[in-house]
Amino acid sequence: MKDSKKQRYILKKARRDRRIIGLFFLGVIALFFVYFMGRFAYIAVSGRVDNVNLTQRTTRKYRHQKTLWAQRGTIYAYDGSKLAYSDKTYRVFAVLDKKYVDNNKNPLYVTDKKRAAKVLSQYISLSEEQIYRTLSLKNKFQVEFGSPGTNLSLNVKKAIEQHHLTGIYFYSTPSRSYPNGSLAANTIGLAQSQTVGKHHLLKGTMGLEQYYDQQLQGSNGYAVRWIDPQGYNLPQTHEKIKNPRQGKNIYTTLDPNYQYYLEQLVSQVANKYHPRSMQAFVTNPKTGDIIAMTQRPTFDPITKVGLNNSWRNINVQDQYEPGSVMKVMTLAAAIESHHYNPNQYYHSGSINIGGRVVKDWNLSGWGDIPLEQAFVRSSNVGMVFLEQQMGANTWLEYLKKFHIGQKTEITLPGEVAGNINFQHLSDQAITSFGQSVDVTGVQMIQALGAIGNQGVMMKPRIVSQIEDPNTDSVKKIKTQKVGQPVSAATAQKVLNAMRDVVQQKYGTGTVYKIEGQDIAVKTGTAQIASSSGGYLAGGNNYIYSVAGLAPASNPKYLVYITMQQPQNMDKSAEQILAEIFNPMMQRLLGTGTIENVKPNTSAITLPDVTGSTLAQAQKSLQKQQLNIGIAGTGSTVVQQLPSANSNILRGQRVVLLTNGAMTMPDVTGWSKNDLLKLSEITGKKIVLNGRGYAVKQNIAPGAVLNTVKQITIELK
Repeated sequence: MKDSKKQRYILKKARRDRRIIGLFFLGVIALFFVYFMGRFAYIAVSGRVDNVNLTQRTTRKYRHQKTLWAQRGTIYAYDGSKLAYSDKTYRVFAVLDKKYVDNNKNPLYVTDKKRAAKVLSQYISLSEEQIYRTLSLKNKFQVEFGSPGTNLSLNVKKAIEQHHLTGIYFYSTPSRSYPNGSLAANTIGLAQSQTVGKHHLLKGTMGLEQYYDQQLQGSNGYAVRWIDPQGYNLPQTHEKIKNPRQGKNIYTTLDPNYQYYLEQLVSQVANKYHPRSMQAFVTNPKTGDIIAMTQRPTFDPITKVGLNNSWRNINVQDQYEPGSVMKVMTLAAAIESHHYNPNQYYHSGSINIGGRVVKDWNLSGWGDIPLEQAFVRSSNVGMVFLEQQMGANTWLEYLKKFHIGQKTEITLPGEVAGNINFQHLSDQAITSFGQSVDVTGVQMIQALGAIGNQGVMMKPRIVSQIEDPNTDSVKKIKTQKVGQPVSAATAQKVLNAMRDVVQQKYGTGTVYKIEGQDIAVKTGTAQIASSSGGYLAGGNNYIYSVAGLAPASNPKYLVYITMQQPQNMDKSAEQILAEIFNPMMQRLLGTGTIENVKPNTSAITLPDVTGSTLAQAQKSLQKQQLNIGIAGTGSTVVQQLPSANSNILRGQRVVLLTNGAMTMPDVTGWSKNDLLKLSEITGKKIVLNGRGYAVKQNIAPGAVLNTVKQITIELK
């Protein structure tokens, strides 16, 4: 009986304990269930785990986005020929990591290093041994081949790809081609490659390339795919594509034929007389269109030769005192304001204004002469007399009407406004002959253009239209009247006076006379302000200038040239400037050329010889009457400078880089420009000592350049 009760107690206790334990575990399970349900609910609502955004993580894992790069727009001359356009160059690299395989475990890395080295040595300027050593480096996922493996043309890339080398790949970098070299370089400007993340894009840094950078740049698109780890599209997903908006095309007013001819003439004068700087314009005064515009110093956008000395556009960014060409505006203002009597006499030679003595360039003067001769003789005293007749306020009013001291708002970056110094009585007076007033070149062509356009002043125009290739729409940039400082009758009287500067024996511009042509001219000689106050002294410390309109009866062309501080001045400034002005005006008026000036038929388009055998390249270039420089021991041309399709002159040098070991050519007789091409194509620093042409080199011809860091060349 007792045993039976005890047994029932034990069973009862066991059942109770099981219920307690069961309830406990049930409670624990319930708590875990509530926790996990809450956790799942939190994750579902917030999409985050341990501060990790699951949506973003999934997107990163399966979403693949590729940037569709916009192509930079093209800059054209007025006739549709290309001045700047986008291109691509290629860089070769090799993958060495043996883990880099495809889905079927096929190798995507370099498997045959010897064969790869042998093939690549035929196309880049490294020896087979050097390439093999690079391919044998340890613990590298991928390797590149330095400067010899960069800037490869499409032809070279395709030639390498035909060998089907496993593990050899390319990536492209955008480049900008300037087929005409230094033609209008400071106006067209420069677009250079900049790195953004892992990508390269072109950014305008000068000239039109900079001013219209946003329009030329366009906007990139993208392509989005949802893929699995094997690269296949996920089910029920669709590729999303946003096409890029290609950059807009810019059409300029530049005439490549006149531009090229102006460049030739200015270069000849710059090389002969070595001025500190020059600027030259050819415009249409009726429209304000700039037909040709150049400066010295300038640069070559292909080789970057001269860039350090000509990083700015002096035609819009440099201000200077214009000198006697300003007398055109003084005479116009005096006539228009009825303060000019051509038959009134004044005493030339010198005059005292506010305690300052103003003298004529002919210090003794010409005695008492009529005002009619003051402009033709370029008399400073005569212009001061007119300024006094008008009064300072009236003269200042006309300076403002001609927009002196104001920006023209030309579509080029960095334009400065100039300045009118009108504080003192003497300053007010000498502005009448172009001192104590600062202008820019574009400001002067705008003001002078009014005289050639019946008194109507047109804004300088360098861009005529902008084309959108995405919509085929064209935005016309209209010509723009910005004022009428004087009447048509006044403008004609000024033109008559400018004609006398050429035709009259006592005129200062007789050297600009062109037989059978009706030319109107004003010459100028301006002192240069010193940084320490006053003006520079010395025989050549002047800015010499000439402005001419033709035909004077109804001007179609304005030519304006300035030359600062020529260092080799063995003839008068007028004779020097006539070496540019006269042949340029003859070409514009259709009367041919003059002696010592070659027509631009000597220009040729450089063929693409990359990928050709060296023998074929030499034959092709020699047929074009071009000189050749060769760096390399191989038989295949892998790079050339200038680049293909550049416009160059017969007799210039083309530098070729071949496959095989990169070697030093014999550079005796090479010009500075040739040597800088060699520096760019080899990637070697070249130090130039002296001026002229190469006479001595510190690296012997035929020496291997691969380990050379610096080359020194003596010029004479």
